[in-house]
Amino acid sequence: MLDTSYYICYSVPCMKAEWQQVPRGDVIGQWSALYVTMNPRGFIVMSRVTYERAGAPKSFLLLFDKVNNRIGLKPTHGQDQNAYPVGPAGRHGGKMVRAYRLMQEFGIVLPETIQFHDAQIDTDGILILDLRTARISTRAKGQRKEAIKPLNSSPTVHRLAP
Repeated sequence: MLDTSYYICYSVPCMKAEWQQVPRGDVIGQWSALYVTMNPRGFIVMSRVTYERAGAPKSFLLLFDKVNNRIGLKPTHGQDQNAYPVGPAGRHGGKMVRAYRLMQEFGIVLPETIQFHDAQIDTDGILILDLRTARISTRAKGQRKEAIKPLNSSPTVHRLAP
């Protein structure tokens, strides 16, 4: 057998490295921040972290502040008549509350899924979702585009009537 080994040699001059440290800063990690969305069907979906910070309740009381245009989710473990149960959402421990009744009662109309970037939990333990500062969710936009893609990627020809 023939020896067919190849050797690649580079002659690159090495310079002295000047490393610079990158500070962490006060940036909150993606999965440690509060993450809450609401879709046009009234599904309020929150991450596992958000759910746990709210006290991991079995249900929430839905509240609405007309003056400030905010939604409040007050944790409750009891069997309150007005409590909305928490259900599973996703594979990683996210939770969902179905709040279509809230939308109907207060005339909330959402054209797309929105994300509450400034969701917070107040001193009374209420998860506050401000509709004034909510923006269209980029994650939901991406999922919708993937779902809409046709199976056949060939272009469709539309004919105009004469």
